[in-house]
Amino acid sequence: MNYWILALTFLSVNLDFFFMLIFLLKKYRVRQVMVGYLLGNLILLTASFFIGKALAAFLPEWILGVLGFLPIYMAFRDDDDDDGDKTHQSPTLSVLVTYLSVCAGCNLSIFLPVLAGETGMNFLMTLVFIGILTVLVVLVIKLVANIPVVSAVMEAQGERLMKVCYVLIGLYVFWDSGLISHLMALF
Repeated sequence: MNYWILALTFLSVNLDFFFMLIFLLKKYRVRQVMVGYLLGNLILLTASFFIGKALAAFLPEWILGVLGFLPIYMAFRDDDDDDGDKTHQSPTLSVLVTYLSVCAGCNLSIFLPVLAGETGMNFLMTLVFIGILTVLVVLVIKLVANIPVVSAVMEAQGERLMKVCYVLIGLYVFWDSGLISHLMALF
């Protein structure tokens, strides 16, 4: 398991949601936002892992490398994630539903190829690692949300940075799965 790739994947998939976190942190308490965001991440990671395991049971690992096209596709897909304000009785549920509605497609398509070949133990370590990153991100965003320069840079370059990360993740999946070496062996 490559923690750098996991961190890059987590940050790139959630980059657009960081803006939403700024607004959610102004509306709800830190603990409520953190729990809702953490639950959303754990749900989507678990779904990605089990879908990947189902595919891996029927296909050789190098074929699963084709899933690397998903993050690359997401990089070039024109998508508008603004789903508006969602109001629910529980602030934690509101954060969870907002996260799932905004990020489910991206998270599943990006994390699925990254987690497809992982063992159960590596997946549990991934959940802990992403859980820690989730908590840290909420705390950092709470600290930097009011800095004007941060908001300006994210607004100006956030979309571009996210797309570059998606392409890098897709290329890593091609390489790590053995797809590239398998295709090169054919020639």
